[in-house]
Amino acid sequence: MRTWVRDAVARLRGDGMTVVELTAAAVVAWIVAAVVIRHPDPFFAPTAALVVLGESRGRRLRQTVEILFAVAAAVLVAELLVYALGPGTETVLLVLLLTTTTLVVIGARRALVVQATVSAMYLVVVSAPNGTLMPFRFVDALIGGAVALAASQLMAARDPLAPLVAQARRSYTDLADLLDQVNAALRGCDEDAARAALDRARQVDDCVAEMQAAVLATGETLRLGLRRRHLGKLVEVEATLRQLDYAARNIRVLARAGVTLTRRHTATPPELAAAIGALTSAVRSAGEAMAHDLTGADADRHAQRADAAALEAVRIAAGLLRTDPPLPVTMIVGQIRATAIDLLRGVGHDDVAVLDRVDEALGLSRG
Repeated sequence: MRTWVRDAVARLRGDGMTVVELTAAAVVAWIVAAVVIRHPDPFFAPTAALVVLGESRGRRLRQTVEILFAVAAAVLVAELLVYALGPGTETVLLVLLLTTTTLVVIGARRALVVQATVSAMYLVVVSAPNGTLMPFRFVDALIGGAVALAASQLMAARDPLAPLVAQARRSYTDLADLLDQVNAALRGCDEDAARAALDRARQVDDCVAEMQAAVLATGETLRLGLRRRHLGKLVEVEATLRQLDYAARNIRVLARAGVTLTRRHTATPPELAAAIGALTSAVRSAGEAMAHDLTGADADRHAQRADAAALEAVRIAAGLLRTDPPLPVTMIVGQIRATAIDLLRGVGHDDVAVLDRVDEALGLSRG
């Protein structure tokens, strides 16, 4: 019970402000629609505020506006169909088809598709009597969306780098968790687990794409808020993002070699597990280095940890090459080296110096 309470308190501390922001936006939307404009039962104002605000986090302004109009359009389409056809099975079918198709076309996420469709379906259930057109519902949706748009910009202006920091931690954590999964499969010589890790590795491009989207959204927020002094940090993040992309590809190849190794039912050398474990630590530290650099905290300490762990991974892997290992192990060692290079470059080291240090750790001479 104590553990549950402690975890609950930690979650509330982390997301407590989100609760306040969502509640405030919904209440303001209701007040504007019900008190200021005097719409009867302005259900769609707070609903739209919650939907748009929940979906707009970390997105660019243009995408937030698209979400706003998508939600309002779903309400308007449902209203017009109910007015023209009346409630019934045909209306339900058309509302579902048109609403979901419109949202999918604009690239809305699944959660938004479901939420907006539910809002539109609500109109079919509570349609106005005698086929009366009630356009204030569409206006209510616009009001709620506008309130959410304003709230999202205020939140972003308060701490414009926060979404990017959170996404950086999430992206690096995803890669580190993937390495942990590959390592567990190799230690257990479990081909099914290795294939599951490879399937997950094929999706790691998503974390890079989400980082790219977060960089664009943060840059837009900084320019709108005239906080251009932080733009230099985004240039550094973009450079690191290229290395993160390369590292993600290397880890995907590593996971593929892991499947080949487990298929041979060959016991994984303990040194290989240790090398991948050190590489995992390097990935986590590199993510913390980026997050701390964005927040102005002590990033050097985490960068040094990433540096030491990456080189340790290469040194451990180098010992395997002296034992005439099977081809999949050699391939994994190659990907450990390549990933270490990308991580070291990502934390700001010079390209030539990185190659020299990594090859030295591997026992190779460039001369």
